[in-house]
Amino acid sequence: MSTSILDAYKVKQEKADLYDGKKLKVGIIGTGWISEAHLHSYEKCPDVELVAAADLIEGKAKAFCEKYGHPEIRCYRSHKEMLDAEELDAVSVCTYNATHAECSIYALEKGVNVLLEKPMCVTLEEAIAICRAEKKSGKVLSIGFQPRFDENMKMVKNIVQSGELGEVYYIQTGGGRRHGIPTPFGTSFIEKETAGLGALGDIGCYSLDMVLNAVGYPKPLTVTGYTSDFFGHRPDYLEKPEYAEKFGVDDFAAAFVRLEGGIILDFRIAWAMHMDTPGDSLIFGKEAGLRIPSTDCWNGSIGGPLKVYHNVAGICVDTTIPEARNKGDNFDKKIRSFIDAIEYGLPSPVPSGQIIYNQAILDGIARSARLGREVAIEIPEI
Repeated sequence: MSTSILDAYKVKQEKADLYDGKKLKVGIIGTGWISEAHLHSYEKCPDVELVAAADLIEGKAKAFCEKYGHPEIRCYRSHKEMLDAEELDAVSVCTYNATHAECSIYALEKGVNVLLEKPMCVTLEEAIAICRAEKKSGKVLSIGFQPRFDENMKMVKNIVQSGELGEVYYIQTGGGRRHGIPTPFGTSFIEKETAGLGALGDIGCYSLDMVLNAVGYPKPLTVTGYTSDFFGHRPDYLEKPEYAEKFGVDDFAAAFVRLEGGIILDFRIAWAMHMDTPGDSLIFGKEAGLRIPSTDCWNGSIGGPLKVYHNVAGICVDTTIPEARNKGDNFDKKIRSFIDAIEYGLPSPVPSGQIIYNQAILDGIARSARLGREVAIEIPEI
């Protein structure tokens, strides 16, 4: 057994001993709708104790905790107030996109492990700052991409990584909704000050992760991007007509991205469009191609069986891969994997070193759209 493996085992054992029989003290920052899923998943972890919650809106955290049967949880008006007062092992950051960076960085600086909801943040600069804070802290930072735990998503990656497709040279991906601007939860998803990004960050980050994770997350080099907001300003497309005046993000985005290794990424995403789908996801390899059927509304899985197109003895053959059945809830797996990483010294389940590339593409698309030209992506050493 090599020295490095022995050292890794020792670290894992030390961490396991540290948390053996001890409940991790966890806090939730931001008590909007997604925090409900975090709370319920933490409830299923016998080694977790929910002790604190914070929200900027007066009384919102307290009402949230009481609604879900946790009046004992201590509530605070800000993430700083909570992190300064409590000795926490971990937090879930469930705030607006625009505040993901400041909340995560402050928690990491306090020596607290962080599960950060997607998208990672709004800009590449924020992502770099988060990664630097993570590196300095030595703590676990995992990004909230629960589709990673879907068995069909794992199969997509397994097919590509098996070498069945050969060298990948072109990817088409995206998805969206015919009529699905997310306003039932208020305006936090559609206002520039809180969301920063629209469909691009909300569901675009998922479709990018599906294919980028499959091909090993190559570094993005250049982006030509386009965004529009034709539907967000139409009262008939929103939950309440008055929301149209507050709409300040994209409801459609498209891009042409050059990735390291000579791979081309053709991307499109929508909250609203006069179409049932912008197309299936396709991965072209020199030996075979893979079709990933789209869904009516991005749901973190696939819209039907995967299909591999290849040649056998000079004959064109299509191989259908039956859909896999998931055992358990993917959101629960996201939470459990984060807790396990803390307790056993395991790598981050969804590492920032990968998702910074995802964020760089989102940022590049938005920047290219503003400038009306192709932009280069530059990510400094972290």
